[in-house]
Amino acid sequence: MADPTNSELAAALDELGDLYELDGAIIHRVVAYRNAAKAIRETPEPVARMVRDGRVTDLPGVGATLEEKLTALLETGTIPAAEKLRATFPPGVVEMTRLEGLGPKKARRLHAELGIDSLDALRAAATEGRIRELKGFGPKAETALLAALDAHAERPAGTRVALPAALEAAERIVDGLRAVPAVARAEVAGSARRLADSVKDLDVVVAADDPAAVVTAFAALDVIGSCDRGGEGGARGLTQNGLAVDLRIVPPATFGNLLQHFSGSKEHNVRLREMAVRRGLHVSEHGILDDATGETTRCATEEEVYARLGLPYVEPELREDRGELDPGFDPPGLVTLEDLRGDLHCHTVASDGHGTIEEMARAAQALGHAYLAITDHSASHGFGNDVSPEALVRHIAAIHEVDERLTGIRVLAGSEVNILPDGSLDYADDLLQQLDWVVASVHTSFRMSAEKMTARIVRAVEHPLVDVIGHPTGRLIERRPGYEVDMAAVIDAAARTGTFLEINGQPDRRDLSDVHARAAAGAGVKLVLDSDAHRTTTLDRQRWAVATARRAWLTPDDVANTLPWKELDALRARGR
Repeated sequence: MADPTNSELAAALDELGDLYELDGAIIHRVVAYRNAAKAIRETPEPVARMVRDGRVTDLPGVGATLEEKLTALLETGTIPAAEKLRATFPPGVVEMTRLEGLGPKKARRLHAELGIDSLDALRAAATEGRIRELKGFGPKAETALLAALDAHAERPAGTRVALPAALEAAERIVDGLRAVPAVARAEVAGSARRLADSVKDLDVVVAADDPAAVVTAFAALDVIGSCDRGGEGGARGLTQNGLAVDLRIVPPATFGNLLQHFSGSKEHNVRLREMAVRRGLHVSEHGILDDATGETTRCATEEEVYARLGLPYVEPELREDRGELDPGFDPPGLVTLEDLRGDLHCHTVASDGHGTIEEMARAAQALGHAYLAITDHSASHGFGNDVSPEALVRHIAAIHEVDERLTGIRVLAGSEVNILPDGSLDYADDLLQQLDWVVASVHTSFRMSAEKMTARIVRAVEHPLVDVIGHPTGRLIERRPGYEVDMAAVIDAAARTGTFLEINGQPDRRDLSDVHARAAAGAGVKLVLDSDAHRTTTLDRQRWAVATARRAWLTPDDVANTLPWKELDALRARGR
């Protein structure tokens, strides 16, 4: 019997975490299972092999206890603890915990007190008005549950993976295929190449004169969990983390046509074909057919495709039919990671980070940064250790001490301050005045109305000591939509006050989104591209903020932290 894929192993640990949470286990135990599942899902190497080789504890968050459970799963097909808990909580109860706003405690009560054991039973009980009779629920709770059930039913089927994990798998595939002598070129295509927020499947295109050798090599790659040979033109497979892969192989002479076609997006390609038809041309992955002459132009590069159509080359990140094919399009010089001079959002052991001030600063300097803002969480939202006002005073002094001692990098004393429900901040102004940099973010009370949330954030934007609004919509990609907020009003306020808005580089945030970031830049708001790093090894997450910025058409001029600190300092609201 074939080993389970990483996706299947991760699903087993996710389920066990859900069952433990339903059973009332301490939250740290539940989080440990979920973190381990995430690490396994995102590992390109077969984790089953790592278990058999005794190396699985090399993965972050996987210790001896989890190794024992994974070993049992491989040897017996199940985890004994999960079997025991399944007898108590039916699968439908676990599924109920995944509804927005329900959670394990309420799901456990609904099961224990009303016998609700499935989503269908939950809908029936809510429709019949039986849930409102339970203490702590009521009519509003019933209405919210029905809305959550509708949203759950409308959620698209299939696995979507955040871009970093998808791109890592794709790049391993491409690197493996490039080592095949028959391969002239191999590239990632599709939404992964366009650096979208998340990816449903992978497209890999190859130029080769021996397709059979390419397919054989593809099927043998560690990152591929299974492969269906599709003939000489390519193959289909599944990665270890459950992503479908479509491999296409063509002769080198038409590689540009294939790469352009499979890079998409669908909207971009439809518009491109419509424009071509008006000129008597027909565009496909096989070439560009001229109706007048009957000749087909085959292109080895994408640049040749766009040139044949009389168009400037369009960077992959811009191919969403958002104006890149309009008459007079002038390709912007998109911002790059190398353009960034510093990082203005990171955390240390003072709150929920895992590195000291000096460790974070030295790691940032190794990445080429000239400045780094240490912005540990404020006290009111309970992340990690509380940074009380008194502790912040000591923390500022510690940051200044490191700044004075290190050469070649400016270490700024900052804070990520919680925006309270009324829009005020949870440190007094005289304390904020002592900081070099203030990030203001929403971390509590997400379910406010759009009107109240907008007023809350706008008030923070208008605060004279706030430099930037962190992750302004609060979204978590594929996990949680942003809270209700009128971003147009927030952008208008930022443009009026000179407050910056952040594109947060955490892979599951990338917030602002590309759409909002483009609107902000269009209104004259400067963006800040940050890592929000919680350890030295995640400072490189600025690359995902850059990915979003490029999809938003941003140039270095649109981004504040492409500037030296002295110029940025003068540009911000309090500097003026």
